[in-house]
Amino acid sequence: MLPLIVEPEELVNHLDQVVILDLSREETYRQVHLPGAIHIHPGKTVRGEKPVVGKLPRLEQLEDLFGDIGYQSDQHIVVYDDEGGGWAGRMIWILDVIGHTSHSYLNGGIHAWLAGEHPVDQDLPTISPTNPDITILDQFTATKEDILATLDGGTAQIWDARGHDEHIGQKVVSMRGGRIPGAINFEWTRGMDLDRALRIREDIKSQLSAVGIDGNLPIITHCQTHHRSGFTYLVGKSLGYQIQAYDGSWADWGNDPDTPIETG
Repeated sequence: MLPLIVEPEELVNHLDQVVILDLSREETYRQVHLPGAIHIHPGKTVRGEKPVVGKLPRLEQLEDLFGDIGYQSDQHIVVYDDEGGGWAGRMIWILDVIGHTSHSYLNGGIHAWLAGEHPVDQDLPTISPTNPDITILDQFTATKEDILATLDGGTAQIWDARGHDEHIGQKVVSMRGGRIPGAINFEWTRGMDLDRALRIREDIKSQLSAVGIDGNLPIITHCQTHHRSGFTYLVGKSLGYQIQAYDGSWADWGNDPDTPIETG
């Protein structure tokens, strides 16, 4: 019904035909949100088991999450957040993982919506819980073993969405710092247009191509916990690239003493 990347001007005409999920901070949601939007605390989208907290929630966690929001498989789901697409992009990935393909991302999130002076709400919606039977699909997620296999054959591009200081090993937040060998660094916020209310940059394809992320090979994207790379997963998907998320991310790779790394 709606494209993957939907603009506020298009979504405003379909509010009564979609389910809207708000991945913003709770204080933002309570102040203002799209009419009827259901809030999901971002913490519910991660497994939360240290040290690799960002892995996909376990099946029972997913069933609880989707049951609590009244999930039905025939819904068109629109997601957004208040940070430019990190948590919302992760939610798009989770919807892919459970096989729910009827979904959209509100380009720019709440910032673009407010900039367009579209209707907002402060009321909490009434939700009728459901008991969904969730199935997890593997093809949208890469494991550490998958990445090790690609390093041997050069069969994928690794997109590192972290900051440059993390990429070169200057900032260390796991047991070891650095990067996956051959990984290409394009920090996630570089893909957002600050002059257009955090929408995805219109020239994002050429920006990525300039650093070597061109979609000629499958792409695996990661950050520290697959939060920032939720946005980069979304961007790659929107460009039609074959992309997977490494949900273990650097918390998984950098806390393993045996994985190969590069620094500098």
